[in-house]
Order: sequence, then structure tokens, then C-alpha cells
Amino acid sequence: MREDLRDNAALDARQLLEVATGLSRVGMLADPDRLLGAEEVVRYEALLERRLQAEPVQYMRGSQEFYGRQFLVTPDVLIPRPETELIADEVLRLFTDRQWPLRIADVGTGSGVLAVTLALDYTKATVVGLDVSLEALAVARRNAEGLGLGRRMLQGGVRFAESDLLDFVHDESFDVIVSNPPYVPLADAPSLHAQVREHEPHLALFGGADGHDVLRQLIPQAWERLVPGGWLVLETGGRTPVLDTLLSRWSEVRFVRDLQGVERIAMARRGSGT
Repeated sequence: MREDLRDNAALDARQLLEVATGLSRVGMLADPDRLLGAEEVVRYEALLERRLQAEPVQYMRGSQEFYGRQFLVTPDVLIPRPETELIADEVLRLFTDRQWPLRIADVGTGSGVLAVTLALDYTKATVVGLDVSLEALAVARRNAEGLGLGRRMLQGGVRFAESDLLDFVHDESFDVIVSNPPYVPLADAPSLHAQVREHEPHLALFGGADGHDVLRQLIPQAWERLVPGGWLVLETGGRTPVLDTLLSRWSEVRFVRDLQGVERIAMARRGSGT
């Protein structure tokens, strides 16, 4: 077994068994003596072989939970992580009235977890999810439709569009811009877990030599697209001098720590200046 897969081996084995049999964990517990059929054995062994190549369980399962909901994930999108849920947490703290007709942009929407979550929590919001990847946008649209946003998509209240950062909405303004942009420095690639480095989309992972290439473009663009008093809420690799400089013109800049104590979420408010 690969050393970097050993820690979660028992959990992975159980989850792959669920995929191979179509049974839930509860279903397996209810019938612990059930024998696998021949086809199930073949499927299970094939899944185990894929896992030995560090393919993420989430891609084999085809889903991942985010904010209490199941989202479709494919190798075209990053696997949603708990750290990204902090973005939704902070937006919900900023705007406590769920009936507020917010205008929200999610830059680099990927599987659409942030756009869909915020659209479901703010039922009168106008939400646009932007991504340069057409394949990712297809996944995001499927998630939005599957989680009940089909009517709002038809009415234009929830949209997904191909865009290099905020280029597509250059003539629109927003109350909130959220993003989980690529922020991993290229030099860190060898230290990443194999299932991330070898299977998740590099376009959504790496932010150039120092991890700040996308942030250098996105933060000034966000200033132009936010209304005065609007908020930018970003996932980052942690607070850095470069990030502090990029946010120096903003008001109410603060960072939220994740469970590992990393200042993971950057929040900044656009002032009324130019």
C-alpha cells in the first residue's frame, strides 16, 4: 500500500464497498453477514486498484458533501473541502437577512458549491458562478439543477458563465464577491498529497511561482466590480505580506482562521474611494 494512503485505509475501504454494492453504511450495518456477488467483487477490486493509484474516493463515488448537501464532483473540479465552508459562514454572518436581494459573484466556481449554497440560503439573491473551465461549469450547472435551482436558472437569477476571473461581468456590480482561487505555489507541488497532485485539476490549484498570480489580478478586479461597502471574501493559502499589500486600499480587512489555525479566509470591504 502507498504510504500516503495508509492513514484512511479502513474508511476508504468501507466507502468503496458502498460504491461497489450501492448500499449505504446503514444498509451494510443492517445486514453485516451479506456476501458480495461476483460482479460486486469485480467492481470492488477495480475500485481498490484505482485507490492504490491515489485516485480520490470522492471522484470514484462521484459526490462530496458541502454545507450539508451532496454535490456532484468529477476530475474536472476540485473536491470541496471544509475550509471553503468558512466562506459561506462569513457571508451569512455579514448578511443576516436571508431575504436580502444580494448580488453575488463566485469567481472560479468549480463544482458550484459556493454559488449554489449562497443561492439556496439567499432565496432572492442574484448569483453568478464564473469559471474559465467549460467542464467545471457543466458540473456546476448540474449541481444547481439537482439541488433545486432550475427555475431560478431559467429566470436568470442564477447563472453560470465562462469567464477569465470577472471579465464576463465587467459591466455589472455586486454586493459580495467570493472565491476559492488557485493559491498553491508551484514549488509546493512535490509536497502535496498524491491524490491532490496527481488527480485534482492543476488549473484550479496552482497560483504561479509564489501562489499569488491569480490574487494579483482578482483583488483589483473585485474592487472595480463591488459596490461601495461591498465585501470580498477569499480563501487563501494564509496571510502573507503580498496579500496584505494587495488589500492595503481596502477597509475592514480581517482574516479567519481554519481548524488548523491558518489565517485561511481573507475578508475585505470596498470603501467609497476610487
